[in-house]
Amino acid sequence: MKLLTDIVAHHKQGEKTGIYAVCSAHPYVLKAAICFARDQKTPLLIEATSNQVDQFGGYTGMKPTDFRDFIWQLADEYHFPRANLILGGDHLGPNRWQNECADEAMNKADELIRSYVAAGFKKIHLDCSMSCADDPAPLTNTIVAQRAARLAVIAEETCQQYFGTRDLVYVIGSEVPVPGGAHEELAELATTTPEAAAATVQAHKIAFSQHHIADIWSRIIGLVVQPGVEFDQVNVIDYQPQKTIKLSEMVTHQHNFVYEAHSTDYQTPLALSQLVEDHFAILKVGPGLTFALREALFALAAIEDELITVSERSSLRQVMENVMSEKPRYWESYYTGDALTQRIARNYSYSDRIRYYWPDKTITIAVERLLLNLNKTAIPLPLISQYLPLQYPQIRAGHLTATPEDLIVAHIQTVLRHYHNACQ
Repeated sequence: MKLLTDIVAHHKQGEKTGIYAVCSAHPYVLKAAICFARDQKTPLLIEATSNQVDQFGGYTGMKPTDFRDFIWQLADEYHFPRANLILGGDHLGPNRWQNECADEAMNKADELIRSYVAAGFKKIHLDCSMSCADDPAPLTNTIVAQRAARLAVIAEETCQQYFGTRDLVYVIGSEVPVPGGAHEELAELATTTPEAAAATVQAHKIAFSQHHIADIWSRIIGLVVQPGVEFDQVNVIDYQPQKTIKLSEMVTHQHNFVYEAHSTDYQTPLALSQLVEDHFAILKVGPGLTFALREALFALAAIEDELITVSERSSLRQVMENVMSEKPRYWESYYTGDALTQRIARNYSYSDRIRYYWPDKTITIAVERLLLNLNKTAIPLPLISQYLPLQYPQIRAGHLTATPEDLIVAHIQTVLRHYHNACQ
């Protein structure tokens, strides 16, 4: 995958370049990302996680081929060249099946990798760091690396079988806490030590050699470590460059890869730029984008309350609250406290568990009603200034139309612009 190896090569040559990865399956987020990359004339990396998309459909209901076709359809619709589109798989391993014994979980992980590679995903994050039901906790570096090598063999064979070549690029390692934001409230976060990073690298080198795939080492483009960035329900732990000086120095001695930073959502523009400068040149963002989507939809719901009679309103806010209260599966293990605290978290938490509910049919109908209502009436500029102040100057300058769909996309792109600026 030359697009990625070139970016990493330029960074290793001293350029302060990087790339961000959009980790979301929501149509508005993907539209915003595709249109933004098209206008900026940059490659676009879109990743699916092993929770979102797998051979059984994941929580999105999509298999890797479905997700690929969905992305391709959007790219074609918005005139983004497929040649500039990179598909990645995140945390590919036994993550989804941790409650099963290791043999069963790894057999499913084998098929997971096979299905991603056969569908044309080219950036593969090998992550076998999670313990299964009959595993010790935590796993040793050796076990993690051996399992990753097993999956890499399958990936290579599948790529050769389906495409007649072996052009995959890989990321190894894993961050702590778990993907998608911490469950508990955080005050401080330990960074990965250089020694731990080096041990991960060495264990994978040995495992790849033992599985007779040492030649893929030149296609390892990223190592996932913890640079000390994270978010919980109400707090963001900001990047502190002084804590990663030795860790940053360590990767300069590796000729072919940079660090991949997960959970960079809600970092400041300055922090994102500092991360790239310190060789965390692959920045992952997901909940931060759906958080922006939620902000835009809630703002439009407030505008609707001002313009539309009660009987005709979508009542999106109340519909969402009703559905989340009736179906607490996706938030109840995250949000604790009294009723008020839980309600605030359901609607506004940084971990954005609300993102799992947008595909719900009842909520989809409410969103469609909201957009229909606001498309039938001109939105007064003072209301946009009140509820979507970041988009107001764009409209006044003639760079944005005041349709609800364009306002949603523009608001999401305010986040994407921070990542784009950090990576250029």
